[in-house]
Amino acid sequence: MTDRSAAQRFSQRWAAFREGLAEYYAGPYRQMLAREQRDEDDFFMIMMLGEALGVPDPAAYYSVEFLPALAEEFHDWHRRMGMPRSPLDHIACC
Repeated sequence: MTDRSAAQRFSQRWAAFREGLAEYYAGPYRQMLAREQRDEDDFFMIMMLGEALGVPDPAAYYSVEFLPALAEEFHDWHRRMGMPRSPLDHIACC
């Protein structure tokens, strides 16, 4: 039983050490990483909604599958892009 408890203690310490390292390296850059993630998500949204926004997209047939997943984030996206109302006729979120 002591071997098992020693192994558990080591596992817990190792996990705490890994979390500490992750915080040490990513902590100062958390805001920048979040901003970059948001920019990447915005670019993905533009790529998926390109056909609806009037940009010809040869892969529109495949990207239409993503529209239900993007519908929840659409309002926040178009507000961040500086559009007070929905740019799409068939999606009225405001």
